[in-house]
Parts: sequence; C-alpha cells; structure tokens
Amino acid sequence: MPKPPPGPAAGSAAGPAAGPISGPALGPTAELSPRRRMLILGICCMSLLIVSLDNTILNVALPSMQRDFHASVSGLQWTIDAYLVVLASLLMLSGSTADRVGRKKIFQIGLVLFSLGSLLCSLAPGLGWLIGFRMVQAVGGSMLNPVAMSIITNTFSEPKERARAIGVWSAVVGVSMAAGPIIGGALVESVGWRSIFWINLPVGIAALVLTARFVPESRAPRPRRVDPVGQFLVIALLGTLTYGIIEGSSAGWTSALIIGCFVVAALSVAGLASYEKRRVEPLIDTRFFRSVPFSGATVIAVSAFAALGGFLFLNTLYLQDDRGLSALGAGLYMVPMALMCLILAPVSGRLVGTRGPRVPLILAGIAMTASGVLFAALDAQSSNTLLFTSYVLFGIGFGLVNAPITNTAVSGMPRAQAGVASAVASTSRQVGQALGVAVIGAALAAGMHAGAWWIITGCGATVLVLGAVTTGRWARGTAERTAGLLMSEPEEQRTPVSTS
Repeated sequence: MPKPPPGPAAGSAAGPAAGPISGPALGPTAELSPRRRMLILGICCMSLLIVSLDNTILNVALPSMQRDFHASVSGLQWTIDAYLVVLASLLMLSGSTADRVGRKKIFQIGLVLFSLGSLLCSLAPGLGWLIGFRMVQAVGGSMLNPVAMSIITNTFSEPKERARAIGVWSAVVGVSMAAGPIIGGALVESVGWRSIFWINLPVGIAALVLTARFVPESRAPRPRRVDPVGQFLVIALLGTLTYGIIEGSSAGWTSALIIGCFVVAALSVAGLASYEKRRVEPLIDTRFFRSVPFSGATVIAVSAFAALGGFLFLNTLYLQDDRGLSALGAGLYMVPMALMCLILAPVSGRLVGTRGPRVPLILAGIAMTASGVLFAALDAQSSNTLLFTSYVLFGIGFGLVNAPITNTAVSGMPRAQAGVASAVASTSRQVGQALGVAVIGAALAAGMHAGAWWIITGCGATVLVLGAVTTGRWARGTAERTAGLLMSEPEEQRTPVSTS
C-alpha cells in the first residue's frame, strides 16, 4: 500500500490544546502526545463498550422479556433486529455527516441519543414501545462506532501504531462479551431486565464529558454531499429483507406480503448499484469494491457477525429455556467464549500489524467452522465437555476476526473519507448480525434446529475461504490499483490510509 507522505494529513485530528480545533485543515496528529492519543482511544472505546454491552446483555435478558411481554420468537427477534436494521441503515450517513460537520460533534450527539434511548427502553410499558425505543438507541449508536473509528484512524497515523490501536478497539468487544452476560445475568436476577439499560447511562455521560474536554474536532476538507436517494434505497433494502426473513414463517413464505418484501429488496439492490455508479459523490462509492481485500472484508464481516448473532440467540434460549438455567447461570456458561475473545482480540491486532490479515483470518475461519460442526454434527449440547469446547473455539474465532476486518476496510482509502470507509465495515457487521438473528430465528420457527447450526458452520467456512483468497498477492494487486484510482481525486483527498 502507498505510505502517507510526511507532513499534515488531510482531515486528521490534532493539536496540543484540550479544546476543539476548528477549520477544515487541521495540524498533524503527531502534535498530540502519546498520552493524549491513548486517552482519545480510551474515550472512543467507551462508546464501543456501551454499544457492545447493550447487545450481549440484551441476549441474556430475552427470556425474561418474553415472559413479561408474552412475546413470540419473532417478537424477540425484533427487539434485536429493529435496533440492528436502523443502525446499519444509518451508519454510512453518520460517517459521511461526521466527515462534513465534525466528527467530535456527531460523536457527542450520538452519545446523547444512545443514552436517552437506553433510559426510554428501561421505562417501556410494552414490547412495541421497547422496539421503538431500541430504534432511538440505534440512531444514536449509528453516530458512535464508525465516527469513533474515524477519530482513531485520524489520531493514529503510523500504520503499526494504528494496527495496535485497532487491536485494543477490537478487544473491547471481548470485554463486553465477557462482562455482558455476567453483569446482565446478575442484574436480571436481582433487579429485573429493565436495569440492563441503566448501565449505559453513567458510561455514556462520562464519555460525553471526556469527549468535550479531550477530543479535538476534525472533519474532511472535502466531504461528500448528502445522497438521499442512496440512503432511501439502503433503508428499503435492509428493512424489507429483514422483515421478510423474520415474518416469513408466520405470514407464509409464499404470501404476497413476504414475496413483495423480497422483490423490493432485490429492486433496491439493483437500484443502488445503478444509481451510485452515476452519482459524482455517492453514499457508497462502488469503486471501493474493486479492491478484493475490501470486498472480502465486507463479506467476511457479514458472515462472522451473522454467526455471532445466531450463536448468541440460539445459546441464550437453549441455556435458559431448555436447560432451565437462570440468567446469571446462562451468562456464566458463556464466559469461556467471551474470555477467548477478550484474550485473542489484541493478539489479532498485533498479528495484523506484523504479519498482515491472512493468518488471523484463516485461524478465525477454522475455529468458527469447527465450533459450528461440534453443534451441527456432534450434538455439542449433549455434553458439557463438547459444549464448552465449542464455546472456546467460537471465542477464539471471533476474537481473531475483528481486527483484520477493520484494518483491511480502511487500507488504501483516502483519509478524507475515512468515516465512509469505516462505516461500510461497521454496516457490514450490523447487517450480518441482523441477518444472523433473522435467519436463525426463522430456522427455529421452521423446526430446523440442526439446520440452524449448519448455517453458522457455513458462515465460519466463508470466513476461512475468503480469508485465504482475498489476502494473497493477486488480491493485494487489486487493492493497489484501487488505491491508485482513488488517488486520482483532488489533491486534498489523496492521502491514503495505509495499514500495511
């Protein structure tokens, strides 16, 4: 990959002062002390922590919500997927908006909305209200992770330092997976499921205060314009596809409503591909996908997070409904998986920094596939030994997969569009998790329990195959050609994000 030239990087966040730095051209991030950069990383990780905790804690609380609201399986799916669909739909808009009006400003708005949505969720009088308030959370959440990733990208300009920072960022997911089930289980057992949303409030408020004090403002010198047609097509695609999958079992797969949903989704894909190619400044720059590593990272993200969403959904219901464990007991059962993720996420970041993404992606694919096979072919649920082995393997795989996805997604992209590039990766994650919950829930509703585990196995195999294919010499050549194409843009957009 081309290395950043010396001197100021376009759109980078910098400055020794604690207050915001305004204006389109900011000083080099080298002016920030190492301590200040690590503090900014910690603040960004706080936003990831509350978003990730929210997902893992919610899964543990699903059976309690089901009893209180007399909800169906599809109702439980919507408590997760309503959030994920809105989040995925708005991530790219939030990333480009942050590049335009200021990353710090959008990040702060996101913290306020996410915290407010969490408070409203804790007060929801019914399932419909809860789903609606989860959508408020999602609007705020869409302004957190991709914007925080963009802040990190512009704060850590040296490739190996950035890879380590991304490793720390990825490790926060492991922390949430380790702490979420235990904290969530303890809260559900002692106070009730509504208390799981309270934990977001102090962390969100603390992050808001620290952001105001320590995170410098940054924006792209030439951000892309708003793309309302592209944004509408993304929302139509994700909304109709998810609705069709979740409601297909109850409404009938051949009903006019469900077939109509899939037709609208297909038309949205075709319209998006056609329209975005003709637009000068599209919501989704289709040229990014000429890079095989970038396209591979997108599909790997969808597959890995589909496996995660389905894995957590299946195991939460199994441990509490079939085994009769309490919410805390179910959380403790999941700790081996979470600990592996926590331990291996920073290791993956270091591997990416020193060896590139190939090794962690292949190892991740092997581990996730093996975990799925234990459930699908060997009935891991019949033995605690097999069950915990599968949990450990899945934790290893998921711990290794996150850092190379993020690293590859921003590799070679102009730093001025760092928010858009990282938002594509974040969108792929949320789309994958939403589809995982939707598809696995549909398989359960159809009585295909073993089939659900084979789907997760297939997701792991996809990570393995694409991890090998998209990280070789040929794939790197396509990334270099794509970087050259993007470098042909105006001078202020030519500084690429190098991660190799």
